[in-house]
Amino acid sequence: MDAAISAAHEAPPAVVLVSAGASHSVALLAGNVLCTWGRGEDGQLGHGDAEDRLVPTVISGFDAPGITSVICGADHTTAYSEDEHQVYSWGWGDFGRLGHGNSTDVFTPQPVKALQGIKIKQLACGDSHCLAVTMAGEVLSWGRNQNGQLGLGTTEDSLLPQTIQAFEGISVNMIAAGAEHTAAVTEDGEIYGWGWGRYGNLGLGDRNDRFVPEKVSSVEGEKMVLVACGWRHTITVSSSGSLYTYGWSKYGQLGHGDFEDHLVPHKVEALKDSSTSQISGGWRHTMALTSDGKLYGWGWNKFGQVGAGDNADHCSPAQVNFPEEQKVAQVACGWRHTLAFTEKKNVFAWGRGTSGQLGHGEIVDRNTPVIIDALSPDGPGSKKLESSAAIPFAAAKIWVSPSERYALVPDEKVAKPGDVSARGNGADASVPENDVKRMRVSS
Repeated sequence: MDAAISAAHEAPPAVVLVSAGASHSVALLAGNVLCTWGRGEDGQLGHGDAEDRLVPTVISGFDAPGITSVICGADHTTAYSEDEHQVYSWGWGDFGRLGHGNSTDVFTPQPVKALQGIKIKQLACGDSHCLAVTMAGEVLSWGRNQNGQLGLGTTEDSLLPQTIQAFEGISVNMIAAGAEHTAAVTEDGEIYGWGWGRYGNLGLGDRNDRFVPEKVSSVEGEKMVLVACGWRHTITVSSSGSLYTYGWSKYGQLGHGDFEDHLVPHKVEALKDSSTSQISGGWRHTMALTSDGKLYGWGWNKFGQVGAGDNADHCSPAQVNFPEEQKVAQVACGWRHTLAFTEKKNVFAWGRGTSGQLGHGEIVDRNTPVIIDALSPDGPGSKKLESSAAIPFAAAKIWVSPSERYALVPDEKVAKPGDVSARGNGADASVPENDVKRMRVSS
């Protein structure tokens, strides 16, 4: 297939969902069409090569029927075929995050054989680990586990999905994965946290790691129904639509009007009069969608990923404006960029664009939502929706040397309770500012 779907004379297939990784993006369209764009060096785009794509590009040859979910990890991607009861994964394979039983990179979607035949309710991907909730409420995890984020009671990586035994007898409804921590909401509305906890991002009142899921104390008698993780913070929503955040807040990503960490869930008072219907966490920013279709963002905003029209960090929610006051249907945070589509099925992107992850055909950052022409019925340029067979935009790629691509990040020691050096707005010297791939080494 070579640019087989054209928007020149008719609208593109309607978007069903979007997801975003460290520097890549994905959209599932009606008709089982899967598009990816952005950084492709580890195969996370699924096009069979390591090229970046600056515009949404259909994955040719991936004909698994009934795809209902597509989720990005940092540098890998997963999808679920409801018709086949099969999970697929591709991209960077280090630490076993693809679930294929090895650490090999994969450049086209491949089935996770260990999950074949299992009915999946939800997938979640973090930086280097993945989880799946089954229709029976069980949780499986695989990938990187240096801080216990797999919830298996150890710190050993897992190349294949394993069941989290700690949830035996507990039905899990939803999971979320951060960089090195994980959160879950049960059918009873209880929150659990495990993994890396230095900034209080587990919600357990301290800064310690947990190797198995541990229940968070009830929050004002509220039952929780949604959960999302940023890199090192956690977001949750109650059945009443109230929004709570906890964890790291150096850049205001908790939305409480300050830059202080919170070790237990804390209500976002700025949105107390709104009912939150959807949440998403980025590397250091947060997005929340209200039931009336309004979108709010806050946190780190160096590249405009909050979408408020500036590049200043926001410690309180700022409304994101769309043309003609379009109501938003879904939002997804990448590390430094954000995607959303509206009720009119127009797809917008903003934030970091250096790898083409915004899908605008350029490598420019944006601090307000800009429509992705090829995916949107209101796109003004009538651009074609490319496919894997199309020529990649190699001419616009920026070559980055290996020394710049790979940042050596020392292993971090868990702070002891009361360690003021780790409290809000603390040092973060080990985290790379630029678009580099992190390679963890022992200090």
